Formats: sequence, C-alpha cells, structure tokens
Amino acid sequence: MPKVTQVFAVLLILLGVGGYLLTGRVSVTALIPAFFGLPVLICGVIAARPDSRRGLWMHIAVGLMFLGLVGTARVVPGFLEMLSGVAVERPGAVVAQVVMASLCLVYVVLAVRSFVQARRAGAV
Repeated sequence: MPKVTQVFAVLLILLGVGGYLLTGRVSVTALIPAFFGLPVLICGVIAARPDSRRGLWMHIAVGLMFLGLVGTARVVPGFLEMLSGVAVERPGAVVAQVVMASLCLVYVVLAVRSFVQARRAGAV
C-alpha cells in the first residue's frame, strides 16, 4: 500500500501543479490538490521504510485523502450540471475538484480494503 499511496500522491501533485499552470497561474487555490498530495507522499515514503510504523502512516494518509474527498465531493452536482450543458462558474476548477474527489475516493476504498485484508490476515 505504500507504493499505491505514493502513486496517488504524485497524481494529486501533478493535478495541482498542472491546474495551476494551465489556468495561467491566476489563483493559488489551483494548487490545493498538490497541497494534499505532498503530505500524503511523505506518509507513503515513510511507510515504505522497513523501520517505520507502516500502519500509523497509512492511516494518516487515508485520513488526509478522506478529508480531500469530503472537501471536494460538494462539487459533483455542479459537474453533473456542467455535463448536461449548464454553464458553471470556473469550469476548470470544477473538473479539477471532481478529479481530486475521484482520486481520493478510489484511494480510500483501496486503503480500507487493504486494512480489512490485513486485519483478517492478522498483520495489524
């Protein structure tokens, strides 16, 4: 799971930096996915070390990703309106938030599945 964590963290960082650059560096808020991705990446790197408390760092990463999901999920109705042809304010931000919410959701589901499997195997 630490490598999966690192991959999702890098995707969030790329989403944030890409969104910031593609929107003409107008608003620092475009970097929010990167601000979530960086500490998640740090958790994944630390958890990958053999001497780490892997469970602790993975739980911290999942907590951060869950916060990212909760914070961005509110934009999904606006995204659905946008798909149906309704004009929305800042469509780039809406798309970036939906991508972030999707990444966070997939990661949280994978992590919870991993935690359940580890519990059943007696590894936790």
